[in-house]
Amino acid sequence: MIELITKNHSKSPVAEAYRTIRTNVQFSAVNKALKTIAITSATANEGKSTIVSNLGVVMAQAGHKVIIMDCDFRNPTQHKIFKVPNKGLSNCVAMQNKVVDIIQHTEIEGLDILTSGPVAPNPSEILSSKRMDEVLEVLSKEYDYVIIDTPPILPVTDAAVVAAKVDGVIMITAWGVINPDIARDAKTRLVQAGANIIGVILNKVEVNAPGNGYGYGYGYGYYYYYGNEEKDEDEKKHKHSKEQ
Repeated sequence: MIELITKNHSKSPVAEAYRTIRTNVQFSAVNKALKTIAITSATANEGKSTIVSNLGVVMAQAGHKVIIMDCDFRNPTQHKIFKVPNKGLSNCVAMQNKVVDIIQHTEIEGLDILTSGPVAPNPSEILSSKRMDEVLEVLSKEYDYVIIDTPPILPVTDAAVVAAKVDGVIMITAWGVINPDIARDAKTRLVQAGANIIGVILNKVEVNAPGNGYGYGYGYGYYYYYGNEEKDEDEKKHKHSKEQ
C-alpha cells in the first residue's frame, strides 16, 4: 500500500526530499505560469502515483491551494491513497456533471482531489475532449496548483494527450527499472506531444549500491533534475511500495 510519507513522517529525509522537489517546481515557474502540472513515467511501477500524492501534500503544507487530479483511467490509484470514493473525472466529462460537485476534500488542509471516476472505455477520447479543457480551466482558476496523475507515456497515448494541455510535465524514471534508451524514448514521446518538460525525478535510487556515485550508505532516495541542477535527499533503510 502506498504511504503518504509527507503526512505520516513529515520530518523524515524523504519528506524533505519532496520539499526540495516542491522548491524546484516553484523556481521553474519564475518566468511563466505553472499551475497545471502533469506527472508521468516511461513505464509502470516507477512510483509515479506515490510522488503525485506526496508532492500534493507538501504543496498544501506550504500554504498553497492544491488539487490532485487522477487522469490514469487505466489504473486509478489516488482514491485508494486518500481513501475516498472513486467518483470523479469520467463522471464529470462523460455525464456533464459540474466539476465543483465532484471534487472531494482530503484530510490535508488545502488539498482536494478529483478522482478518475469509473473506468472509462475510451480514456484518450475523454482526455482530448473539449470538456476536459473546460475542467482544466475551471480548476486552474480555483487552485494554485493542479497536479495530474497520468498513465505511463510509452504504453498508451493518454499522457501525451494531457501533456499537450498543461503548463508543465515532470517525468519519473526509476533506478534499475528502465534503461536509458527507454527513458530517452519516453522523453521523445513527450517532446513530440509538445510538452514543456520542467524536470525529471529519479526514483527508487539505492544510494549505497556500488558504482552509483553517491555512497551515502542509506536506503532509497529521490533525485530531481532541472537544467544543470541536482537536488537529492534520502532516508535510511526506507523502501517505497510499488504502485498497484
